[in-house]
Amino acid sequence: MAKEKVTAIIPTLNEEIHIEDAIRSVSFADEIIVIDSYSTDQTIELVKKHNAKIIQREFDNFSSQKNYAIKKAKHNWIYILDADERISDKLKKEIIGALCNTKNLVGFDVYRTFYYYNKRIKYGGRRRDKVIRLFRKDKCRYNGALVHEKISFNGNIGRFKNRIDHYSYMSFEQYNQKLEHYAILKAQSLLAKKSNVNFYHTSLKPPIRFFIEFFIRFGFLDGKAGIVIASHHSNGVRMRYKKLKQLYKKQAIFDEKVMK
Repeated sequence: MAKEKVTAIIPTLNEEIHIEDAIRSVSFADEIIVIDSYSTDQTIELVKKHNAKIIQREFDNFSSQKNYAIKKAKHNWIYILDADERISDKLKKEIIGALCNTKNLVGFDVYRTFYYYNKRIKYGGRRRDKVIRLFRKDKCRYNGALVHEKISFNGNIGRFKNRIDHYSYMSFEQYNQKLEHYAILKAQSLLAKKSNVNFYHTSLKPPIRFFIEFFIRFGFLDGKAGIVIASHHSNGVRMRYKKLKQLYKKQAIFDEKVMK
């Protein structure tokens, strides 16, 4: 059976340390689209060195950003690759094989292997990190909040045996910037839901998050990396509610001005 043509889509925002390897990772694709949120580093200049289409769009949320790029894709089959993900040769062969015989499936999910620099992380709740990455755009669509968007699909989903390598943590500064970005988005989502923020959220929830990641989910078995990652995620929770308090304060000031 002939291989279905596929468009690979890579969302970016200041991904100069990842973007070239990401593009090489989807070399099997018939079209590559980089959907960029107006990066201020060298991301765009590096993309121009490769055979990829660049679309720039102001970021509002992950779902709409990806759906926008999907609409621009030439082909019905889509592969979404985060810039910090890599596809092994074994997984590439599996993807190509799936595109040659889709078996009436509308998409495929895959597990991810998380890396701290180049050390594989086995614990801390990441063993079951699974995402839909290959799918038909006429049967699937991204939905959801600002963070942790999900794909809704009409049909059956298959699963790849091989995993994606996820190099989310390549430097302290880069990972901290990512956590802060997520904290802002989550705070905006909580504000829209009119969620409370109190002593529990700001003082108790962060250490609870650390305890769950490091002890309950066996992060301590990853050694120093487990401590760093659990600490970062604990700090991410702290930042989320700090940002939420700031948003409520700004809203109160705005409401006060309107009332006057």
